[in-house]
Amino acid sequence: MPRPFEIGFDDLQVRVDEMVDATFADLQSQFLVLPRGDHFVDYADFQSAYEMLKRHTDAFGAFTADRIWNALREDALAFLVVRTILGLSPPEWADLARSDLGVEVPQNMARDLDVRCRHEREVFARLTRPRNGLALDRAEALVAIAVDYISRGAPAGAADTVHRLAKIDTADGLVSLRHAASEHVPYAVLLYERYLGRPFASHRDSVSELVGDVMESAVEERLHRARITFRKTKRAERIPGFEQAPDFLVPTELAAAAVIEAKITGDDGTARDKVTRIEKLAAIRDERLRAGQSSFEVIACIDGRGFGVRREDMRRMLLRTDGKVFTLATLDQLIPHTRLREFLPIG
Repeated sequence: MPRPFEIGFDDLQVRVDEMVDATFADLQSQFLVLPRGDHFVDYADFQSAYEMLKRHTDAFGAFTADRIWNALREDALAFLVVRTILGLSPPEWADLARSDLGVEVPQNMARDLDVRCRHEREVFARLTRPRNGLALDRAEALVAIAVDYISRGAPAGAADTVHRLAKIDTADGLVSLRHAASEHVPYAVLLYERYLGRPFASHRDSVSELVGDVMESAVEERLHRARITFRKTKRAERIPGFEQAPDFLVPTELAAAAVIEAKITGDDGTARDKVTRIEKLAAIRDERLRAGQSSFEVIACIDGRGFGVRREDMRRMLLRTDGKVFTLATLDQLIPHTRLREFLPIG
């Protein structure tokens, strides 16, 4: 079956539904594979930090701030283990320190510590007074409030609420924690916790922008390899003549011959927003043509199951781009089937 960018516009209008099917068939579900990003923690490292925390706290029999600090100085990644036991995000953890202890821990500082402990395993060993007094006060407040809440466990609540500490390892305070550590947690309970939290949920959130950038990186790599002049815009950048800046302009915004929108998403709402942006670019293109001005070709590089939800959206996108819609499966055809080929070096 031909792809929409391989046929003329007149043919596309007649065969648009067939071309929707062809494009849908090329869409790939990206949710099973995630970028590692810069801050991913391998299980072996996490387990090593967990075992070290367990040793320093006498298998959680002496779960005190002093014991935890001994562990942190030996391996800062234990900070991540403590937060995982607590079951809160860094900003939520910081807010507990503020509300219960009166220590102002900026959310950005809590996030930064959470990231640094993954890369600088000696970060807490290097903190000394008075040089790092404020940072130590804040880190100590985080540890202290974690010990307090984990030790107390989940309080009784209303029938229509669920407390965040009502987990297998914290529901009854240290009794739950020691049981989970010594009995290695029943598999059904582990599966239930996964159901509540979604596997890779935190990592998915942390790399959500990277997932969206996969297509942009793929387009950029092909333009670089072909030695085509282009400009990749920044997020929220303002480009004269455009309501929203396209992701790529070829060769530049001063005399664009082609504009490219690039996106991978599993969310149909995000996909619809991208289709709307592409339609607005097509409207600017048409307005310039009616005014007798030089204009540009609109190209869509998209993928992910989000674009396969609404058939009418895909139909409109194909027609508004004259069929210039490419997926990861067809991206190698991007240059030969668009005006980008006009900018290939001769020879």
